[in-house]
Order: sequence, then C-alpha cells, then structure tokens
Amino acid sequence: MNGAEIVRRYEEDGYVVVPGVIDSELTAEAQGHIEWMGEKHPDVRPEQYHHHLIVDDPFWIRLCTDPRLIDVIEPFLGPDIALFAAHYISKPPRDGQPVLWHQDGNYWPLEPMEVITIWLAVDDSNPENGCMRVVPGSHRDQNLFKHRASDGENVLRSELDLKVDESTAADVVVPAGGVSLHDPYLIHGSEANRSDRRRCGLTLRYIPTTTRIKRENFPAYLCRGRAVEGINHYPPLPRFRAGEHYPFNGCDRPPWN
Repeated sequence: MNGAEIVRRYEEDGYVVVPGVIDSELTAEAQGHIEWMGEKHPDVRPEQYHHHLIVDDPFWIRLCTDPRLIDVIEPFLGPDIALFAAHYISKPPRDGQPVLWHQDGNYWPLEPMEVITIWLAVDDSNPENGCMRVVPGSHRDQNLFKHRASDGENVLRSELDLKVDESTAADVVVPAGGVSLHDPYLIHGSEANRSDRRRCGLTLRYIPTTTRIKRENFPAYLCRGRAVEGINHYPPLPRFRAGEHYPFNGCDRPPWN
C-alpha cells in the first residue's frame, strides 16, 4: 500500500492498518522491553506504562523516534514532527483489561487538535487477545462527545457517554511489527484479553511542531525537522546508563534515530 492509499483509507474510515513497518529485531527488543518494565515496575499494571516513564528510558525514545514510524505519518503532518505522548498497553494473558469506547481527543490538551496516533503492535493483535475495535467513519463530523467515569476494571477508567452500535464496529487486526493509525475523533476501544497470549501495543501520539501542548513543560520529543520557537518544550534525549536502563542494539550510540 503506497502513501496515497494510506492517506485515502485513513481519511475515509478514520483508521488504516500498515503491516511490517518495523523489523523483527526491533520488535523482539520491544517485547523484551515490556518484560524488563514488568520487573522494574512490579506494582504497576502492565496496561498502565504511561508517558512519564519515557523521560529517563532511552529504549522507549529509540523506539518512538524510529524513522520508519515517522515516515508513515509525515504525509499527514508534514516534515516537522514531535512525539506528544506514548503509552504501552500490555494486556496480560487471561486477565488483560478492556479499553471502553472512547475518543482520544477527549483526553488531550492540544491546540489545535492536529494529531495522529500510531498503534504499534508489539505482539500479534487479534480478536482472541483483545485487539482494538473501531467504528469506521465515526470521525467524520469531528465531534467530541461527552465521556463519563467508569468504576469497573478498565484501562482508562472512563468511557464514552453514548450508546455505541457495536454491530458497526470492526476488529483491527495487526501483526507484530505492524501499525494502525487512527484519528483523534474516531470512536474505538478493545475487549479484555481472555486468551493465553499477551497482547501488547504501544500508542504513539505525534503532532506537527505547530501544535501547542497546553501543559507547561510537558516532555514532548522532537522526532524530525525543526521546532517552532515558543511552542512546546523538547528536552534532550536521555542517555543510556548500564545497569539502570534496558540494553538494546546501539544503546551506546545516541541519537538512535
């Protein structure tokens, strides 16, 4: 699928799947990184490895800034691209939590709401282990609907305050190393993982450097091109420290992108 077809499908449906974006070696390193994070943060649910953990984690930055991922979104955002946020959602076998129906744009302090999510499959993602489900075309009116808190066991602890016709939903099947892209207004979610296989994905939120993050000193990272003076804070990349960080290929040779 060429770049024009990726853009066409994304604009029409609000999402698109692009298989085989990163290679098997980097995919395997990401799988090992998840296991390492479980050992480092034993008190954190694996669905909740959030953006604040990036700040001092060189591998996470290496993965998020991989040029093959940035190439996928450059046709949408242009040449000046920053990573706004990232979040591993690793659903363990048999008790992985669901993500209830929601729209990403409801949660983000961005002005304007010019942002694209790459969902990177660290493991094969399919209906059996709780892959993402979307309502195709639900992004078209660019409306953000009200959300409400949810007390049940679910990743976001909130959900769309709107009845979703699940008969219109589509499963987003993504093989490990592939990605799906989705619009901030798209209605989507995922089921619990009741299978015997882990389902891990990394959500990556990319913005053009002209988009302002309305949160002071939020640690976004410049991925390609140039920053805009006075807009956003881009800290230096963390340096690898043996014994403290997850070792990976090229960890001693920054920048990794």
